[in-house]
Amino acid sequence: MANRAFRILLFSAALAAPATAALPQEHVHTARALPAFESSFARFEALPPAPEPAGHVVDLETFEPPVEAMPAARPIGGGVASYYGRRFHGRQTANGERFDMHAMTAAHRTLPFGTLVEVTNPVTGKRVTVRINDRGPFHGGRVIDVSRAAATELGLIGRGHGHVELAVLDQ
Repeated sequence: MANRAFRILLFSAALAAPATAALPQEHVHTARALPAFESSFARFEALPPAPEPAGHVVDLETFEPPVEAMPAARPIGGGVASYYGRRFHGRQTANGERFDMHAMTAAHRTLPFGTLVEVTNPVTGKRVTVRINDRGPFHGGRVIDVSRAAATELGLIGRGHGHVELAVLDQ
């Protein structure tokens, strides 16, 4: 019992001790310490006044953006185009990329990888620009295999193939 009373007394003293601690004294700067402290910092000169904004304000209501010149197209002929999509989606192409049937890409037997080709459906007049990233087509009589996205834009999805005209774009 005496042991328990001793513990309670010790606990009470521990709780009361912080309440009796002295408040910290404020640090008083002396006149000789202040110049030494201030001299340890670099001096900053006043900044020159900010320049006035130029009068080149653009009125967005009347602004006509410059027309971007379309790259010149060099016709390379035409023929039958087909498309490839779901069965090849995610597989590796001949240049090492993963085939994305939703991207504007195509396969050609001889054009260098990265070549931009304008593919036009002469029946509908629709045209797309595709980037060569694969080799093919390997079906007789076809000149280019386009991705499903390109075939959709060209209107080739219904039949699966169609006549197109090809032109290489200058890069």
